[in-house]
Amino acid sequence: MKLWQKDTNTDKLIENFTVGQDREMDVFLAPHDVLGSMAHITMLETIGLLEKSELDILLQELKSIYENISLGKFVIESDVEDVHSQIEVLLTRKLGDIGKKIHSGRSRNDQVLLDMKLFTRDSIEDIAHSSNNLFDLLSELSDKYKDHLLPGYTHLQLAMPSSFGLWLGAYAESLADDMLVLQSSYRIANKNPLGSAAGYGSSFPLNRTLTTELLGFEDLNYNVVYAQMGRGKTEYVVACALSSIANTVGRLAMDVCLYMNQNFGFITFPDNLTTGSSIMPHKKNPDVFELIRARCNQIKTLPQEILNITSNLPSGYHRDLQQIKESFIPVFGQLESCLELMQYMLKHIQVKNDLLNDEKYIYLFSVERVNELVLSGIPFRDAYKQVGSEIADKTFSPPTKLNHTHEGSIGNLMTQNIRTMMKKNLSGFNFEVKNSAIKALLK
Repeated sequence: MKLWQKDTNTDKLIENFTVGQDREMDVFLAPHDVLGSMAHITMLETIGLLEKSELDILLQELKSIYENISLGKFVIESDVEDVHSQIEVLLTRKLGDIGKKIHSGRSRNDQVLLDMKLFTRDSIEDIAHSSNNLFDLLSELSDKYKDHLLPGYTHLQLAMPSSFGLWLGAYAESLADDMLVLQSSYRIANKNPLGSAAGYGSSFPLNRTLTTELLGFEDLNYNVVYAQMGRGKTEYVVACALSSIANTVGRLAMDVCLYMNQNFGFITFPDNLTTGSSIMPHKKNPDVFELIRARCNQIKTLPQEILNITSNLPSGYHRDLQQIKESFIPVFGQLESCLELMQYMLKHIQVKNDLLNDEKYIYLFSVERVNELVLSGIPFRDAYKQVGSEIADKTFSPPTKLNHTHEGSIGNLMTQNIRTMMKKNLSGFNFEVKNSAIKALLK
């Protein structure tokens, strides 16, 4: 069954090609399609396109379908094209002609638009929560290891003293900034396209403000042509935000792989969290972190993929946009697994103590020696040359005490300030608005 079916049967080869993976992807959209239909028919009753008794019957049956979806009992039948068709089939089987009335004033195009936005909103909330869980752990570890010194590098060459607290806190703050990017994408996704129909509106007096309120959207996509053009653009902007988080997590994974290397030897993990070699008995491989790194790199390619699909499309709907679903819908689960595994692994991190006591790290303290001389009254450039000479003639003697106290330095990590920033950034999503609206719709 197809919502656009008339009297002609589609060639099977054409049907299989055009449907693609819609049935598989649309299972993720099923609960959102039901919610959209509930809001839409509630609005239709207010403008006289449904009787109150018909609305009550339809809402009751849609809630039943929603419950079956929640229980994993919903399937898209093999002869049904997509989730929108399947739900209409179920309603019509149970309610007869009343079930056929839910499509008035709607196009399958704005159903997909709406479903994708509702799915994206919820998925962003899941990512925000998972990011916050990792953030909390990084902040906790930053406090725990604030006094454990670590070599700092520039150009992968020894540079200056760092600490495990400083290192872990850097990634915590990176995630806090990532939430601002994600919040911006959420606000774009959190606009109601319903009522744009095929992209040119409807002659019915649709109350789009009402469906916006019923579904807990922040605002409307006002212009109906732009609402259609928003498909692809919304996914692109969200993919960029997910890419930002993936970049943070992937870069942390790379650091871990490096620091586990025996030539660095800064950290290790329990044997049961690493893998071995088929021929080298001594190996402890960081496979989890390598896979996190690879998957995060894959996620970072998604914005370009979406841009490539949409870059030469004129305004209006085009079937090209269907292809985006196949990469976009699964990406949330992929990133969430990376966030969860990173958190799980870091709970078991084992940090090496007294690293900088090793003589090979002596020159990490060269800047400390320069600063000592500056504080004694020697101009910086002269102090720099003097320490350079000491290093060259092997007379350099490192200071025994670090004095980093400014904001964000080894001795003043500002962890609580970073926590406050993260809390503020998360509060800006206002997830409770959409969640309360959906709860009221299902009541």
